[in-house]
Amino acid sequence: MGVTHHGRTYRLDLADPTLREWECTVLDADPEQGIVLDRSAFYPGGGGQPPDHGVLLWQGVQTRIVGTRKGDDLYLIPAEGDPLPLAGTTVVGAVEDPRRTMLMRTHSGLHVLCGVVFRDFGALVTGGNMEPGEARMDFNLPEVPPDFKLRLEELVNAEVAADRKVAVKVLPRAEALALPDIIRTQSNLIPEDEQEIRIVDIVGLDVQADGGTHVASTAQIGKVQVVKVESKGKANRRVRIRLV
Repeated sequence: MGVTHHGRTYRLDLADPTLREWECTVLDADPEQGIVLDRSAFYPGGGGQPPDHGVLLWQGVQTRIVGTRKGDDLYLIPAEGDPLPLAGTTVVGAVEDPRRTMLMRTHSGLHVLCGVVFRDFGALVTGGNMEPGEARMDFNLPEVPPDFKLRLEELVNAEVAADRKVAVKVLPRAEALALPDIIRTQSNLIPEDEQEIRIVDIVGLDVQADGGTHVASTAQIGKVQVVKVESKGKANRRVRIRLV
């Protein structure tokens, strides 16, 4: 569960992150639990990436989707007061494109940042979060040079401009964990019962276990601005970025 399916829902968002509209069937709809689809391209949130927004269209009616809750199934959260389609109804799902696309660019930008900091400064990630177009990542980095902020921005944008391919594959757990430096976080966040691991490879720069959605190449990220570098403890540095 989690690589191709979550509960009864097939994860179209991971199969094709460019998909924005699709037809599906409602399996359950409850005003408190939410709506369960047989196929969904709504990214449910996780790994610092927020959930998608969008709509379900059915029989001339629109239901706005404002979030997702993970349980035994993926539950889409409808906007308060919006109608719910009955179980068995065929609906068209549509993901809000500007939000999703910006989140994909932002998430891939964080992976470029992570790859550069690991390669050039030897630091592991201790935390992170993102919103569309802006994000922060924390690193175990006791010492930074005086020109770190400017140098980091130049290094990151050089990798963006290199137009590196962003490849995604799913590997058996043992094969994935045998890859060198596959865990770029200070603690291993992969669940122990996960037998397949999704790998995001920014070819030539960064290879990580990751469950989010990404652009196809680094050039699609756009220019990255390092907004601020903050000290968050003796050895922890927080890097804030923005896409411009």
